[in-house]
Amino acid sequence: MLKWVWVSIVIVILDQLSKWMAVANLEEGVPNAVIPHLNMTLAYNYGAAFSFLGDQGGWQRWFFVVLSFAVSVYILYWLKKLDRSERWTAIALSLVLGGAFGNGIDRLLSGRVTDFIDFYVNFDLFFLNNGHFAIFNIADIAITIGAILLVVISFFPEKEEASTTN
Repeated sequence: MLKWVWVSIVIVILDQLSKWMAVANLEEGVPNAVIPHLNMTLAYNYGAAFSFLGDQGGWQRWFFVVLSFAVSVYILYWLKKLDRSERWTAIALSLVLGGAFGNGIDRLLSGRVTDFIDFYVNFDLFFLNNGHFAIFNIADIAITIGAILLVVISFFPEKEEASTTN
């Protein structure tokens, strides 16, 4: 099932290219409207999701670098052990792999993750800051979609095998 690693490679390329374009064309913290409810706003995250541990003294950089590459190695091992019938699991893992590797590259090279996609709504909810969700990137999207797919697949394990054997 390592044949699905190309999905990870595409995610890493799109992620790194989009981050490079964001840094080259956006000013940090300045929202640029794209369409209603979507801005491109350059932001840097020194921690994990929602800036978790971002205010620490710098040790978190290496912790998250090691974590993202360890997760990547484990996912490659998992992919290698999958049966050919587990196509959707392979796709989900490849998405997570590409996202983890993309953000890992950022942390390794600059000590921070570049974010720029700023989705918002025009009302406050308890988890939104003035209507704004967290600013994120392509790698974050890939990780989220891959994780959701893995959860959905876990509810129907025999479905995936049956659909490919018929």
